[in-house]
Amino acid sequence: MIETLFIIAALWLAFVGLVFGVKFIRRYRNYLLGIEWIIVGTSAMNFLLWSVLGGDPKNPMYTLAYFLDAFSRSFGFTLVLILGLMMVTQRYKPALWHEIGAFALSIAGGAYLVTLHQDGMYEGAPATFLVVTNLIASVFVFFFATRVWRAGAKGWAVATTVITLVAMVIAASYDFFPWPFDDAYRTYFYTAALATWGTQGFVYYFGYKAVHAHNARVDAASALQNAKVAS
Repeated sequence: MIETLFIIAALWLAFVGLVFGVKFIRRYRNYLLGIEWIIVGTSAMNFLLWSVLGGDPKNPMYTLAYFLDAFSRSFGFTLVLILGLMMVTQRYKPALWHEIGAFALSIAGGAYLVTLHQDGMYEGAPATFLVVTNLIASVFVFFFATRVWRAGAKGWAVATTVITLVAMVIAASYDFFPWPFDDAYRTYFYTAALATWGTQGFVYYFGYKAVHAHNARVDAASALQNAKVAS
């Protein structure tokens, strides 16, 4: 049963990452969130295939799985996420070098961290660093949730807050609090983590959509008011 749930959770994350990543790019020209979502979706599919094929740690897919995981946990689903959400919360327009720099930092962080994990976990300073980056990103997402609420999408605002709190528990459990009832492959934990991350991507997209639509309405009303004044 848990193996089936694991597969469903991985497919859910892959679907959300790939589909909504493309939507971020096509509909909103948000390459920060779009590319990060696509990377997360690719990571989920790679992790699923590696697991189904036997989970051999000597398989190159194993190294790729932990690189993509470290990519997102270090600066991808943290710094890149914050910058991407700022495009609607602060009307931020990133310069190309900002986008390239954020992803370059994520690549460097992932490449370095992948050399430090032991049996799929981190210890000491690396583990602490990952929890701190998650905490910083989560604080900003809580702020983002207030903007979603003000945009009139109260349901998505509540969902954003709740799923972020759940993701914080997952982040803390990842390296510091292994579940005592889990198996050697941490199947229960990864099932919960993949399901949570997929739901995060899904909820954040619709929260972003709500704020973007609110900003568009404000801009339209402002333009109309200016037109009336000019006439």
